[in-house]
Amino acid sequence: MTSTPAEEIRANSYVGFDTITQQIEHKLLKRGFQFNVIVVGQTGLGKSTLINTIFASHLIDSKGRLEADEPVRQTTEIHPVSHVITENGVKLRLNIVDTPGYGDQINNENCWDPIIKYIKDQHSAYLRKELTAMRDRHIQDTRIHCCLFFINPTGHSLRAIDIIVMKNLTLEERDAFKQKVRAELTYHNIRLYPFDTEENDDEEIQLNERIRNMIPFAVVGSEREVIIDGKPVRGRKNRWGVVNVEDETHCEFVYLRNFLTRTHLQDLIETTAQIHYEAFRSKQLLALKEQTNPRPQ
Repeated sequence: MTSTPAEEIRANSYVGFDTITQQIEHKLLKRGFQFNVIVVGQTGLGKSTLINTIFASHLIDSKGRLEADEPVRQTTEIHPVSHVITENGVKLRLNIVDTPGYGDQINNENCWDPIIKYIKDQHSAYLRKELTAMRDRHIQDTRIHCCLFFINPTGHSLRAIDIIVMKNLTLEERDAFKQKVRAELTYHNIRLYPFDTEENDDEEIQLNERIRNMIPFAVVGSEREVIIDGKPVRGRKNRWGVVNVEDETHCEFVYLRNFLTRTHLQDLIETTAQIHYEAFRSKQLLALKEQTNPRPQ
């Protein structure tokens, strides 16, 4: 079978630059990805369990949790824990930053300060490494990409401490949002991710709108399997029946997991670098310039 002149021309005119996506994918897979999550909320709300449920692994050891008869910690201690997890050849270095003690005291004044300081310290550390003369080719990234804020499901509205800490955590973006909790967030001008940009297409904009309309997610976490209709599922048994964690009619865990890992993980990383860190970086460099070249009096 011989080829026609037209087919030979097409074959000879093929350059091959369309393989660039494969080349990028190969390099990224070798290097792996970094994702840093900070979890904030009172003791006993299931922060560790939810993280382990989302990533289908025992990432956070329950030994660090308080027993009922233990005294409550007097300060908010920051506990970063790193894990490397692999799925279908994709390596993810997952950094989970726990904040035990937040909101557990009778007087919780300024208990959010260590959390805010930790987030800013990671930005500062990254900036210092960027500005060194012989900087690393790949700077280790400990900047926080996502904050999961746990609200006690009492049926009441947000506490004053919740409002203050979320205002501080989203200092660079103040705007409006959504009902009982969403209405309060709007009232207090706390803007939550995901954000829409000019790069988003119609499908992404619609997806972001659906997510914003769902926040806060009502979720149940479980690391145990229970049997439903003869099949093992992750869930919780109580006297009324079984809560299937992955049943969308039971809770919104699937939506939260998909949001964090399947649709917005990379965008969370890019948003941290391009919006939050850039705002911090510009502010710090302008302040440094002012110190180096003060304005004449």
